[in-house]
Amino acid sequence: MKRVAAIDCGTNSIRLLVADADPATGELKDLDRRMQIVRLGQGVDRTGRLAPEALDRTFAACREYAAVIKGLGAEQIRFVATSASRDAENREDFVRGVVDILGVEPEVITGDQEAEFSFNGATKELTGRADLSKPFLVVDIGGGSTEFVLGDDHVRAARSVDVGCVRMTERHLLHGGEISDPPTAGQISAIKADIAAALDRAEETVPLSEAATLVGLAGSVTTVAAIALGLDHYDSEAIHHSRVSLAKVREITGDLLSSTHAERAAIPVMHPGRVDVIGAGALVLLSIMERTGAGEVVVSEHDILDGIAWSIAD
Repeated sequence: MKRVAAIDCGTNSIRLLVADADPATGELKDLDRRMQIVRLGQGVDRTGRLAPEALDRTFAACREYAAVIKGLGAEQIRFVATSASRDAENREDFVRGVVDILGVEPEVITGDQEAEFSFNGATKELTGRADLSKPFLVVDIGGGSTEFVLGDDHVRAARSVDVGCVRMTERHLLHGGEISDPPTAGQISAIKADIAAALDRAEETVPLSEAATLVGLAGSVTTVAAIALGLDHYDSEAIHHSRVSLAKVREITGDLLSSTHAERAAIPVMHPGRVDVIGAGALVLLSIMERTGAGEVVVSEHDILDGIAWSIAD
């Protein structure tokens, strides 16, 4: 066993996994898994820069994570930064802050690298299951980008496109500092057009129609699954490997896009940081299912974070 710490810093959230990993058996035992919504990507699509308040929130989370890592005695840390920090002009401010707090430099990985980590994290425990056909199409719907990875036991094709729940919300629903609540039909159509164009780009590299099993990752997908299951609190074990039908995803997406902020916030499983962006995130998921012809999505709580942990252990 090797004790490792993996940190995934995305556009909307920053997550930590401290785990004991055994490459010989394929066992990854969680010791601590946590997430904070920090909105690192706040305004990046518009300004091209990381906002000072977004950096402050992210660094505060890093300090909390540093204490957890030290307390559990992880042997090695890997910090992976995704879409927002790839796009920002002042990313060096972010890098310096992380190094000062955690002692490791964040790896600002490419979309293709991000996709490979996501695939490995999501499918390692699915391989060999008789009830799931291959190839798998893993879709990781983040705040700023969505990763598509097609593979069997190994990655065959991968593509990252710049469409995510935060980016779509800020681009189409944010006006004068206020988010349309609920969005208009015209705004929803504009988001759909952006997603369709992104799916066209993804299909240039990844043959989406070849997927036999669709595996969905990240907060937008797990939140939709939690709503579909009718949970009165967020339950990772119940959500992990649950299956949500296309009809149910379509119903939930419609409900989210027609509801107010207060109505979405009142959903028991809704994280406060997702209230304003969940409608766009659900619409990304629905559009992917419609494009690929998937009748259901298999939901995974194991994703890029687990892939990062395995990359250290291996």
